[in-house]
Amino acid sequence: MSLKSYSRARAVHVMLVYTGGCNGCDIEIVNCILSPKYDAEQYKVFLTWNPREADVLVVTGPVTKHVEAPLKAIYESIPEPKAVVAAGACATMGGVYKNIHGDIPSEEIAGPVDQIIPVDAKVPGCAVRPEDVLSGVVSALPLLLNAK
Repeated sequence: MSLKSYSRARAVHVMLVYTGGCNGCDIEIVNCILSPKYDAEQYKVFLTWNPREADVLVVTGPVTKHVEAPLKAIYESIPEPKAVVAAGACATMGGVYKNIHGDIPSEEIAGPVDQIIPVDAKVPGCAVRPEDVLSGVVSALPLLLNAK
C-alpha cells in the first residue's frame, strides 16, 4: 500500500475554490469544517489550500470568465483519484447570475461548474447548509476510496 492510499484511507483533504458570487456558500463550508458545532476535522476531513494535497475539490459560485482558466489548472493539479463537488445554486446552475431567459450571460459568466470541469456531486441551496456540504463530500468518497 502506498503512502498516498494509506493516508487517503484515513483522512480526506478538501480544497475550497470560490469562482464568483456572494461568498455565502464559502462561509457555510468553512463553518462545517472548522467550527466546533460541525467539526468535520474530528472525522479526519481537513481543509487544504494546496491542490497537490487535495482529494476533494469543492467549488462555489458561478464560474466567471476571469477564473475559468485558473479553475481548470487547479483541477488538473489535483492528483488522481479526485472528486469535485459543486456547492450552491450558483455552482450547480448559475443561480441569480442567470438572465431572465434562463441562460447564463456569456459576457461575464462562463457557466456552472459542470460546464467547465467534471462534477461528481452537486449540493443545492442558497446558501448551502453545512449538513448538505458534508453529505456531498461523503457521497464523493467512494470515488476516492475504491480507486486503486
